[in-house]
Order: sequence, then structure tokens, then C-alpha cells
Amino acid sequence: MKSGAELRTPMFVRGVGLFERLDYRLIETPEDRELIYSMRYRGYLHGGLIAPSEVQRVTDRYDDAPNAWTFGIYVDDELCSSLRLHVLRSDLRMSYTTDVFGDVLHPRLDRGEVFIDPSRFVADPEKAKRFPELPYLTLRLAYLACEHFNADTGLALVKAEHQSFYRKVFLHEPITEPRDAPNLIIKVALMASDFRGLREKVLNRFPIMRSSAFERRMLFDRGSQRKAVPRPVLVSAPLSPDAAAV
Repeated sequence: MKSGAELRTPMFVRGVGLFERLDYRLIETPEDRELIYSMRYRGYLHGGLIAPSEVQRVTDRYDDAPNAWTFGIYVDDELCSSLRLHVLRSDLRMSYTTDVFGDVLHPRLDRGEVFIDPSRFVADPEKAKRFPELPYLTLRLAYLACEHFNADTGLALVKAEHQSFYRKVFLHEPITEPRDAPNLIIKVALMASDFRGLREKVLNRFPIMRSSAFERRMLFDRGSQRKAVPRPVLVSAPLSPDAAAV
């Protein structure tokens, strides 16, 4: 049982500690992909997003899109969570989200807007119990991608009960009503935030979202041929005591 002091420790502080044990790895080999697809199945089934399936894996055509990056998040060399990112521009529109919410996104892409579209966020159910910081550290990748690709807007495809997390951390707001989505048994809404306009406010409230240009290049520059990124180093001032309390 956790002590009262541990229960009152801000999630930010615990997340910083987990940095020392964490690696972000770009998923490229067939073997690593299968581990991700299997974890997606376990996580989505546990979360009530999908129905049981004999194949016990979750993948789609967007995993192989030219504008997609799929990462595994490892703690102590154990796969704990994963996130797929799409960079959406006028000339790169392929993603699950644009298929579901194309009527909203295509006109904005036509005007030259750049989006970072995180999807397939999943955590291993058992690891999620051990590391409640995983949502912050996994979705941090989306924030780093916004910086690296000079995005105008960050997106999130979210079920109703998770909207408060995205609103609190990334200052997202829903821009659609919930809709049916392929291969899910729940409805999801599209949320978005003005990355450039809200960037400093988010970084001041959650300095864990800060990064170096070196870290971002190692994550997103495909020419680097890196499978793992050096453990990130916090480069910000300390957080105010109650800014990130959960």
C-alpha cells in the first residue's frame, strides 16, 4: 500500500524519475511490429474499445503510411506502451483520423495547416498499473512532433471519459461531436489545440514536455537509422508545486 506522501507526490515528479529508465524506440522490424499489434489488442480489449478477436492483434493500413511513425516506449527494456503519429499536410493526408473526420480536416489542410495526429495510443494493461505516468510520457511524443514538424495544431481522437486529460495537459478542446469509428465499439470525438498559441502555457504548466533539438532529430529524422533514442533529459525549471497534480 502506498504511503500518504507517495499519494500526494505530483505525477510530474514521478514522471521525471521514470525518465531515467525510459527509452523511445522507432518500431520498424516485423518482430517489433507484432509485439505492438499484440499489445494493442490486449490494451484495447481491456479498455472496452474492441470486441474479442481470434487473431488477437490490431493493425491497419495506416501503420504503413509514408507519413506515419510508430514508437514503442520501453521501461527497463520492457515494452510498456506505444503511440503512432501521423504528420498531416496538404500533400500528406493519409491517417485514420482524416478518414473519420475528413469533412473537418480536409478544408483546413487545403488552407495549408499542418497537424500532428497521434493515434493507436495503448499501454500494456499490467504495465499501466505499475507506471501511472505512462500517458504523460507516451503522449509527450506528440508534443515533440508538433515542435519538430512546425505544426499549427495538435489533434487527439478521444473517447468521452478521456477528454479531461487532454484538456488539462495539452489544452485540447473538442471540435466535433462523438462519431462512430471503424473497428471500434465506442464513439470518439476529435479534439484539437493551437500548438503555437498555447505552447508556452503548456510548457510552463508541464515542463516535462520540453525537449532538445537533438532529441527531436533522433526521434523523427528517418535518416538517423536509430532504433532507440537516448533517455531524455529534463531541460526546464522546476514545476510549481501543484501545477501537475492529478
